[in-house]
Amino acid sequence: MADQQLSAPARASSGIRHINHDHRRGYVKIGNHLAQHRELSMTAIGLATHIQSLPTGCKVTIKALAERFPEGEVRIAAALRELEVHGYLARFQERLPSGRVVTCTVSYNNPPARSAEAAREPQSSPDPEPDPDPGPDPETDNAPEPAQAPADVPADVPEVELQARQLLARLRLRDPRLVLSERDTVRLAPAAAVWLERGLVPGAVTAALTRALPSAAIHSPAALLAHRLRAQLPPRIPDPRAAAHPVPPDREVHPLRSCEECDRAFRSPTPGRCRSCSCSPPPAAAATAA
Repeated sequence: MADQQLSAPARASSGIRHINHDHRRGYVKIGNHLAQHRELSMTAIGLATHIQSLPTGCKVTIKALAERFPEGEVRIAAALRELEVHGYLARFQERLPSGRVVTCTVSYNNPPARSAEAAREPQSSPDPEPDPDPGPDPETDNAPEPAQAPADVPADVPEVELQARQLLARLRLRDPRLVLSERDTVRLAPAAAVWLERGLVPGAVTAALTRALPSAAIHSPAALLAHRLRAQLPPRIPDPRAAAHPVPPDREVHPLRSCEECDRAFRSPTPGRCRSCSCSPPPAAAATAA
């Protein structure tokens, strides 16, 4: 009777039952937002779990993953794109000091938390509005003037590059996801300065860099801005003085003429005889000489 009473609930129950044991070592912790994701495929969920279990520095290229798993490169590439769309993965290109371009991959184990932080950022750290009539502050009487450059900025930096640094630093006011570090601002300033040197005002450059941004979380704003600065660079405006004085062509093409003597076609600015007939004397002169 006791055995029947214990086995009855097992026969009546349905669905999965868990028998769990604590992991002492060699485990990875993932959230239900990934394990129970409604839009990710099983291949993408398993691939994200494998990537999060790898130590930093492991290769996660398509070829390396295809050698590790039985799925082919096509399915692995599709799963990586799924993870990028839903914020679990970010891939961007970076140039090494040696000049070689490599692909960097960043794994995010909790994209919902990152999205929540990005949504709270404008309320948590807004830029305060200046006081219209601030009182004297004895602690700031000896502060440098706002127009002066900071002490850590080299004196040989061109003015247009300083303007480009300010433009890039203020992009986060347009979109809070475009937060750049000081190092990224200095690195991207020469590319933004080229836009300014080609006649664009700072407002036009800001509009071009922030137009049609992706709706998902931006995991690498520096890589996104570097791509836009390089791919959307406007052309130079031609000098109007050069258009007023066009360069003459290298050779003028004369119309076709018919030789008055042999009826052969030749090019010449004026009608007459061809070169062969011009080198020989005319028939009347030859008869006179004879």
